[in-house]
Amino acid sequence: MPVTQSKSVVCPSKEEIARFADVLNTTEKITILGGAGCAGAHSELIQVAGLLKAPIVHALRGKEFIEYDNPYDVGMTGLLGFSSGYYAMMNCDLLLMLGTDFPYQQFYPPHAYIVQVDIRGEQIGRRTKVDFGLVGDIRETLAAVRPMLKQKIDNGHLEVSLSHYKKTRKELDSYAVGKAGKIPIHPQYVAKIIDDIASPDAIFTCDVGTPTVWAARYLHMNGMRRLVGSFSHGSMANALPQAIGAQEAFPGRQVVCLSGDGGFSMLMGDFLSLKQLKLPIKTIVFNNSSLDFVELEMKSSGFLTYGTDLVETDFAKLAEAVGILGLRAERPEQVESMVRQALEHDGPALVDIVVNRQELVVPPSINLAQIKGFTLYMIKAVLNGRGDEIVDLARTNLFM
Repeated sequence: MPVTQSKSVVCPSKEEIARFADVLNTTEKITILGGAGCAGAHSELIQVAGLLKAPIVHALRGKEFIEYDNPYDVGMTGLLGFSSGYYAMMNCDLLLMLGTDFPYQQFYPPHAYIVQVDIRGEQIGRRTKVDFGLVGDIRETLAAVRPMLKQKIDNGHLEVSLSHYKKTRKELDSYAVGKAGKIPIHPQYVAKIIDDIASPDAIFTCDVGTPTVWAARYLHMNGMRRLVGSFSHGSMANALPQAIGAQEAFPGRQVVCLSGDGGFSMLMGDFLSLKQLKLPIKTIVFNNSSLDFVELEMKSSGFLTYGTDLVETDFAKLAEAVGILGLRAERPEQVESMVRQALEHDGPALVDIVVNRQELVVPPSINLAQIKGFTLYMIKAVLNGRGDEIVDLARTNLFM
């Protein structure tokens, strides 16, 4: 007899769904935090958010499944996020966590009622206190509770959150500019150009550190694009090998690798595989001659940077040495044309872009310890004859 395959689904019991609906119906200010578990549940998520008048915050791994075609999107929170996502979560009465194991405990609302739905029961309550947990597939669970939800009328929380996001998005976009002749190049501008030019179904990979931040903030998902990184483990130098795997798995799609100069240097040998395997991967190197994210962590903790300098390298020449198209942008007006040339090239290509080393990655909430740490770093820098760093820092982030 022929073997028939059936898809198993996991859904909470009818009693749990009824209680779930009751909790949602009797709470006014609800914010949704969605993660990778929302894959395949986009339609259900948007419908439920509409009934609840709930802003939707996404974790980084949920970005590609949640961000697109979403009138309730208010961005991200956490260390890589920005203030609008933080605001929407901190000002809710109920936080609905859907398919996420969001790790940053300091960004959870301390006084909200928290409901967590996850197909992995062991994740429930792992990061924060949970008042009501349900084990279930996100799509099935939302589909089950949706008919029992009442349409909320008061949209005050949603409208304020969306207004906050609009303002925050405008501020973020103000950094993604490149003025002819004005150096150094803003890495935000590079990410925006990549986003504008890349294919509608491109697969992006990003290195741990600031390339992940720029990808999270400036690459737009549309339901076809993919974003791959070391988001669970934070392992350095992941972008290039992940790009190789993605290109082998999807030979007909454009694969764009966003590498830091530190990450690219660590696994530079893998770059030879692009030539060997004839993989048309496009590698963009954010070259700031430093381990930039490590420097930011040191500064915020009050330490003078040490051991984070990288020797200045022309990666375009290295690419040319192995027979791969290599381009190098040192001025903003070169970025768009070179990225476009690389992405249109029939074969592997690398664009080495010299970006600003002093670009600050500001989290959505800054605590007292970080303020004290940064102040201490600045005092030490001046006393140790490194005041030029402070001047560069101010010039870049305050006087654009």
